[in-house]
Amino acid sequence: MEHFIGYFAAILTTVSFLPQVLRVVVTKRTRDISRNMYLVLSVGVFLWLVYGFLKSDLPIILANSITLLFTITILVFKITSKEEIE
Repeated sequence: MEHFIGYFAAILTTVSFLPQVLRVVVTKRTRDISRNMYLVLSVGVFLWLVYGFLKSDLPIILANSITLLFTITILVFKITSKEEIE
């Protein structure tokens, strides 16, 4: 039961980023997204990923690997956005 809760929590928290990633990739608009928030979030998710490896905890590793991919994608779009340059 413990692993079920971990996997279910991992799925929900990871999937919660999907709509934002899709919107940013499709529209290429990031004006209303905080760069600093996604920078801090990405570092935090990376540290959770390291923690997952240290604990050999598969739900933590899987969820944070995917979430890190999502948050870095958004962060890259935010940093390279022409909206930020203007």
